[in-house]
Amino acid sequence: MGRFGNFALSFSVISPLSGCMTLFLFGLNTGGPAVMVWGWAFVGLMVLCVGLALAEVTSAYPVSGALYFMASRLGGPRWGHYTGWFNLLGLLGGMAAGPYGSALFISAWLNLSFGFTPTPTETFAIFAGLLLLLAVMNLFGVRLVSLLNSISVWWHLAGIAAIVIALAVIPDHHQSAGFVFSEFTNNTGWSNPWYVGLLGLLLAQYTFSGYDASAHLSEETLRAQTAAARGIVHSILWSWIVGFVLLAGLLYAIQDYNGTVNSPTGVPPAQILLDALGQTAAEVLLPVVIIAQLFCANAGLASASRMIFAFSRDGALPFAQTWKRLNPRNAVWLAVAVPLVLAAPSLYSTTAYTAIVTINVIGITPAYVIPIYLRRRAGRHFRPGPWQLGRLGKPVGWIAVIWVPFVTLLFCLPPISPVTVDTFNYAPVTLVGMLALAWTTWHWGPRHDIAPENGEYGTPGERDRMAEDVV
Repeated sequence: MGRFGNFALSFSVISPLSGCMTLFLFGLNTGGPAVMVWGWAFVGLMVLCVGLALAEVTSAYPVSGALYFMASRLGGPRWGHYTGWFNLLGLLGGMAAGPYGSALFISAWLNLSFGFTPTPTETFAIFAGLLLLLAVMNLFGVRLVSLLNSISVWWHLAGIAAIVIALAVIPDHHQSAGFVFSEFTNNTGWSNPWYVGLLGLLLAQYTFSGYDASAHLSEETLRAQTAAARGIVHSILWSWIVGFVLLAGLLYAIQDYNGTVNSPTGVPPAQILLDALGQTAAEVLLPVVIIAQLFCANAGLASASRMIFAFSRDGALPFAQTWKRLNPRNAVWLAVAVPLVLAAPSLYSTTAYTAIVTINVIGITPAYVIPIYLRRRAGRHFRPGPWQLGRLGKPVGWIAVIWVPFVTLLFCLPPISPVTVDTFNYAPVTLVGMLALAWTTWHWGPRHDIAPENGEYGTPGERDRMAEDVV
């Protein structure tokens, strides 16, 4: 995989056409256009700081284990173990959230084109079929994955351009700039606008995840010490730009706000296309979004399967001998089997999809910050790779360290009032469950064998020299 292919991988996982679209309804209810637009700009800046700091560590440790390997080398085996479990469960949660969101969009397209309204069982069947398709595509190896990701970049750029231009040119009516940049809507039941606005940041933060994919495939990337680091940063930067254009284009084209929120398709972006462009154009453009979402899920599966392989290679997963084989077949099948189980509650719960999203965000976001914190703690003992931040490293790193716990706490707050069984936020339960699983596997399960037999890593300088030997 070359430099562009590595960048394309993370860009495809972030996928503005996936994250922005699937949580569009959440954004309309939780702050509305003002929070969606300005929240995207602010969160994108914070995530860019996280990405820059993570890229610097990636340049020093370009290994498939990525985040947990970095944490192990900088902080010791316990740090690596907990980071690995958070990262793994976050990736698997993303593999459930992304394809299930695609299944919802496919359902909306079937509804528009054929009047077919799938039941939860039929939507789940579509979701299972998508996972099977993605697994088969990933079994053909990294060259096909790289090719599809390269196509994905141009598909996203052309698709977003086509959607935004059509929404700008065809409709007779557009919302004002004041509506797009200052209209605040609160359908959460909470009265405090600041609280609601902070909740609305979930749309952007959920979209800006998965850029660690560049690090996970670093062992399959040429000149990975620079290519993987640049892949992380450039994927965030370009997603930030094109995602802003997409959000603004959709919001300008809203014809009926309440009708969009309560769309019979169940997918507000589909209703915007239908109202603004008509039935035929909506039927043509929705598949553009769906295919982009499949590109996103395909790249996410590549990242998750490499994480499973690397974690098993170091003996940290049950039945590690099965998952660590160089042939990725077993790791790929595990990376689709677990998401299938995670999404099973959607058969009987209307709030299951939100719970799946929280597994992704609550799992993967803390995993990003642990290597960054450990790198800052190491100070001058950290030996950087060829891609480094220089004097900017300290302020950027500490901004990332502060931002991630803050935004993780936000996602543990109840989003809807009153809090009932149907509106309960499962994020705190997810977070506690992940910590319990990591603690249990640390004390009772298989251990890492990255560390020396005595379980200690010595001084920070010794740890860096050992990491250089591995690289």
